[in-house]
Formats: sequence, structure tokens, C-alpha cells
Amino acid sequence: MLAGMSLGTELKRYSKGAMPRIAILTVVLMPLLYGAMYLWVFWNPFDEVSKVPVAIVNQDQAVQANGQTLNAGERVNAELLGAGELDLHETSAAEAADGLAHGKYYFTITIPKDFSSSIASATGSDPHKAKIEFAFNDANNYLAGIIGQTAASRVTDALNNSIGQQAVDQVLVGLVSAGDGLKQAADGSNQLAAGVHQVDNGAQQLAAGSKELADNMVTARDGSAQLADGTAQLASGINTATGPLMGVLNSVQSSGVKPSQYANDVAALTANLSDVLGVVTAAGAGQSQADQALSQAVSRMRASGDPAMRALADSLAPVQSFLRTQGVDPATTAKANSLATQSAALSAQLGDKNSSLRNTLVMLENGGLADQVGQLRDGANQLQNGAAELHDGLVQLTDGSQRLATGAGQLAAGTPELSAGADKLATGLTDGVKQIPNFGGESQRQQTAANLSQPVALSTFNQNAAPNFGTGFAPFFLSLAMFIGVVIIWMMLKPLQMRPVIGGLGGLRSVLASYWPAVLITVAQVVVMFVVAHFVVGLDAAHPIGMIAFMLLVAGTFLAIVQMFNALLGPAVGRVLSLAFLMVQIVASGGIYPVETTAKPAQWFHPYDPMSYSVTGLRQLVSGGVDERLWVAVAVLAAIAAASIAISSWAARRNRQYRMDQLFPPIEV
Repeated sequence: MLAGMSLGTELKRYSKGAMPRIAILTVVLMPLLYGAMYLWVFWNPFDEVSKVPVAIVNQDQAVQANGQTLNAGERVNAELLGAGELDLHETSAAEAADGLAHGKYYFTITIPKDFSSSIASATGSDPHKAKIEFAFNDANNYLAGIIGQTAASRVTDALNNSIGQQAVDQVLVGLVSAGDGLKQAADGSNQLAAGVHQVDNGAQQLAAGSKELADNMVTARDGSAQLADGTAQLASGINTATGPLMGVLNSVQSSGVKPSQYANDVAALTANLSDVLGVVTAAGAGQSQADQALSQAVSRMRASGDPAMRALADSLAPVQSFLRTQGVDPATTAKANSLATQSAALSAQLGDKNSSLRNTLVMLENGGLADQVGQLRDGANQLQNGAAELHDGLVQLTDGSQRLATGAGQLAAGTPELSAGADKLATGLTDGVKQIPNFGGESQRQQTAANLSQPVALSTFNQNAAPNFGTGFAPFFLSLAMFIGVVIIWMMLKPLQMRPVIGGLGGLRSVLASYWPAVLITVAQVVVMFVVAHFVVGLDAAHPIGMIAFMLLVAGTFLAIVQMFNALLGPAVGRVLSLAFLMVQIVASGGIYPVETTAKPAQWFHPYDPMSYSVTGLRQLVSGGVDERLWVAVAVLAAIAAASIAISSWAARRNRQYRMDQLFPPIEV
């Protein structure tokens, strides 16, 4: 058994001369090309995105929104340029398209001309989202397009945070203004409700008053009808009574006689008549004297130009005849006495220029009396017409008052509903005002706008987080480097030495005779690769000691697998199969993409892939979070190594007897 642990002659033959030693050193350092160098080159490419050349085109046109100029495109352009996350170049649309087509730019960012108007549309009748256009060309670099899409997502998030906040703030400003207006409307509705209550009370009073007015107007209408009938009768009576008088007055005036000129004569005659009658009434007076005096008076009256005087003279004829033929009895004396008194009074009035009789005669003479009688007749007729018009007006007024009473009743019936509606409006507006949020100032409004523009904040917690791209892919690159290093080792060393086999040494001892020297080289590869990855590249493993031990296990397992291929199938076929097996392990290991996203054959082979367990164990040792999967990986890899050594031992035992394919191998590499 100890002989199996001997270094034998495999390493001794590389200990002499410069070139063999360089070869051994090269084998030791070869895994660094896949392990440390790959990690260093792709350590953190996403932090270098700022070096990716990208064209940015700003075609936006400013608009007016809420009384202010909104130039969102210029703001976005400035923010992107100032962020420094991409190597942005401001160009025209034509230059950007040409640069993207010829590989000068990996992708382009275009701010369209309606960007600001789309932002402002949030408060308009046609709200729609603003767009930023990203153009890619996978012919330049596919991963650059993937990086660009990631950058597009980050830009969109940033813009939604800033521009979205501005858009929502405009909406909130409008909401605050609307809230102020709604509050004023609520105050006004309360005043309206109070006014409508007063209107309702007034409408009820109007309905009651208009009903009473209509009833009173009916009474007034009936009274005006009676008044119209009375004035008609009055006018008719006045016209009937003054008709003959107007005839006499008109005839007197048309005759040209002036009664005032004979007033003095009539006064003298009446005085004489009075004297005569006084004589007549005197007891014992002689009839002859009376007759003489009366005859003289009658003669003078008949000689007068006044028809009235002549008529008076004719009326005294019976008196004159009586005096001549009969004596004076007591009754006659009494009549004569009364007539004498009246004659004296008439003489006094006619003799006084200021008496009413003289004024009446003057009015009769100049037509004034006729005018006054005419005015009396006209007044009576006007009174009749006015009473008739008054009656007609009262009839119309009564009809209008009845219609007013009907309308006022309808108004009074509707105002309670109006009052109830005004109360409901006031209550609704007041409740609406209470529901409008109070932002408490500009700072709180802007904070609210920020929350509304991004209502969901991303909160992430990454257990055992890998700080960068290189750390995340180190398990895969290290596993790949160790397998390639093993393949190179078995290219330089013999996987199975034939001398011990032919000499009759046991199969296990023959396998270990070749396996043990290779393990020493593998240890050197692992140590060198870990030191460079940790101290030079910056790989900071959570469990460095465990990582080294596990890497030694992985390298030993890979050594046993490749040795098994060579021992079982020969060096030529074994090397080819080892490379093919490497390709299968790469696609099925899940080292780059989750195995669930790969093709079905890779998913099927994944549980049987040694590199799958290598990647899983290294991930837990590098990033942390060790659980049972690590121990499963250790057990599986150890079992694979033991099984591979056992198969190689069987192949060594089989190879004690040469076969034709060993003497003349069909394939040589």
C-alpha cells in the first residue's frame, strides 16, 4: 500500500532539466487562465456600464401646464447626462441612427417631441403615458443590448420617480385648487340653503297673501260694477236735467240779449212793484191810487226790452184787473204782502253789483254759466267712463290676482322640495370637502406626490449576497478551471503506468501510483488559484479554509474521473471523452443559468453531473449559508472519486494482459 503512495518515476522525470520543470510549472499555472483570469476579466462588468457609448437625442418641445412652462425632456436629458451611468453622447436623430447601424453606439435613447405634453396630459381630458424610446442593435453586441435593456429599466424607474412625481404634483395642485373651490361652493351652498329656507317662508306667506288678495279683489270687482251702474245713472240724470237748461242758456246767448244791462231797470221796477203791493196791502187805501200806480209800472215793464220784464208785466194783468173790478180781501192782502217782500229782496239783489244774482246774470251774459253746466255734464260723463274703466281694470286685476294665487300656491308647494334639495346639496358638498385630503403645505404635497408616483417601494433582502458578478460566478469558473487543469495533468502524466501493472502489482496500487503524483500537482494548482483569486482578484470567501478543502476534494474527484476514462478506454479515447464530458458538465451544472431554464437533457443530467455538486458546494462556501447541500456534495463527490478509482483499479487489473488494441491503438492523440 505504501508503494502505491510512492511518487515513482512520473514526477522524477520532470525534475531534471529546465524544460520539464517549466512544463510542470505551466501545468500548475494553467488553471489560472480559467479561474483567476476569467474572474479578473469579468469581475464586475456592470460597474463599467458607464463606459458603454450610447447616443441620446432630445426632440421634446416645451408646453404650458397650470400656467407654467414644462420642459420635461430637457430635465430628463440633463439628469441622464449628469448621472454618469452611461457614456452618453448628445446627437441628432440621424447621427444616432447611423452610429447604431455602424457600431459606434451600442444603443440609442430618444426623448420624443411629445414627451412634455404627455407628462402634462395627466391633468387634461386625454391622459396618456410619456414614452422614452430605446433602440438596440444585437449585431453590435448581444450582451450590450441586454445591458441597455437593464439600463432602460433603471432609467424608466428613475424617471417615474422624478417626472412622475412632478406629474402627480400637478394633479395634486389641481386637486387643492378644486378643494378650495369646493369649499367655497360648500359655503355658498350653506348660504343658498339658508336663503332657500327664507324663500320657502316667503313663498308660503305669498301664497296666503295672494289668496286673500284674490278674495278681496273679487269684492272690489263687484263693488266697482255697482259704482259703474251708479255713475251711469248719475250721468243720465244730469244730462236729462240740464238738457232744457242748456237749451235756454244757448238761446239767451244766441239772442244777443245782455241781462246785466237791464238789471238796474228791473231793480227799479221791482221797487215800484213792492211799493204798489205795499199800497195794496194797506187797509183803507183807495183802489184808484193803486190802479194808477200799477198801471204806470206795467206800462214801463212792457216798454222794457227785456222779455222777462214783459212777461212780468203780463203776469200783473190779473192784479190790475182785480184792482179795477174788486176790492182787496184778507187772503189777497196776504199774498200781496208776500209778493211785496219778495220784490223788495229781488230789487235789492239786482241793485247790488256784487250779489250772486248779478254774477249769475253776468255769467249768463258771457256764456260762463253754460260752460259750467257743460263741465258738469262732461264731468258726469267722465265719471261714468272712469267708473266703467275702473270696473274693467278690476276685472282684469281680479283675474290676475287669481292666477297669482294659483302660481303662488304652486310655488309654495315646490319650495319645500327646493329647500330639501338645497339642504342635501349643502350636506353633500360639506361632506365632500371633508373627504378632500389636506396636504398641509407644499412640502407635504410634494411628499404625497412622490408616494403616489411610486406607491410601491422595492424592499429586497438577499441572503448570502454576492457583492459582484465575479463572486457570483467564481464557483463555476473555479470548477471549470480545476477540471481543465486535471485534463492537462493527465496529458503530461500517464493515467496508468504499465510497468506496475505488468509487474503484477495490484490494481489499486497501480492506480494510486499514477494518482498520487497527480494529486500533488492538483494541490499546487488549487493553492495557487486560491491565493491569486483571494489576494489579487479580491474574492473574499465566507469560509476560506473550507473552500480550500472542498476545492481539493473537487480536484481529486476530477482526477479520478479523468484517470478512469484513460484507464478504461485508453489515453486517446479517454482524453476525447474527458473533453466531451467537460462540455456536458458545463451545460448541466447550473453554474451560469438556473438549470430550470436550460434544455431538458441538461435538466435530466444535472443530478448526475459532478460539476453540479462542485458549483453548489463552492457557492455555499464562498457566499455563506452552509446547509445540508454542502454535505450532500461532499458525500457525492467522495463517492464518485471512490467509484472512479475502483473502476480504474479494475481496468488496471484487466490491462495485465496486452490486447491488440493496446499494441496497435486505433486512435492516437
